[in-house]
Amino acid sequence: MVRIAFSERPGRHERHFMRKLDNVLFPRPIQDFSDEDLLDVQRLDHEELLVFLQSLRQLVGKAATLKPNEETEVILDLKSELEKHYEQACGLTDNQSANKQAIAQLIDVIMATVQRNAAGDSLAEQELAEESLARKTHFALLESPLVADLLHPKSVIEADELSAVLLTDPEDFVRPALELFDIDQRRLLTEDMQALLDSHGLKDAGMRERLNWLRTAG
Repeated sequence: MVRIAFSERPGRHERHFMRKLDNVLFPRPIQDFSDEDLLDVQRLDHEELLVFLQSLRQLVGKAATLKPNEETEVILDLKSELEKHYEQACGLTDNQSANKQAIAQLIDVIMATVQRNAAGDSLAEQELAEESLARKTHFALLESPLVADLLHPKSVIEADELSAVLLTDPEDFVRPALELFDIDQRRLLTEDMQALLDSHGLKDAGMRERLNWLRTAG
């Protein structure tokens, strides 16, 4: 009997663990597991959170010591690191709203400096405006835990699990994730999904409806 409770806000390891529970569509489903199995993935998520928090504190420290005439390359490198940390925060355990807000505010401060330096250069101003819009769109997509899981450099989602994930994750998680794939990739994925359902002889109306939606989404 399992006594350890699932996390209210699981991180990416526990989230994927939960996806695979009794899910026959996965090539390696989890059917029988112990308390220790669940504790192991929760431990991984907690360790990842601790490393993230330490790294974020260091970045905030760097931002606080920026000189008024800091080199543009230093500023942009810091911005890039902050963007990566925002992306990572979206997949972590616990409520990361405060950390995400702090990172976004730091990026805004940095970009305000860059924009002041670009004042009067119409091309640079246009590029910065486009970059700002792209970042806003990207951050919005990251509100889907599935997007955060897929974009992680060491994603827990294996290539041969993707079809199962897209068929069974909540639709509001899957819809933003579709933006990560082009038309040809989506076509190949839906072909894989069709083959997956057929191989298991699944006639479940919900699954078939999800597949039809995925064929026409976007």
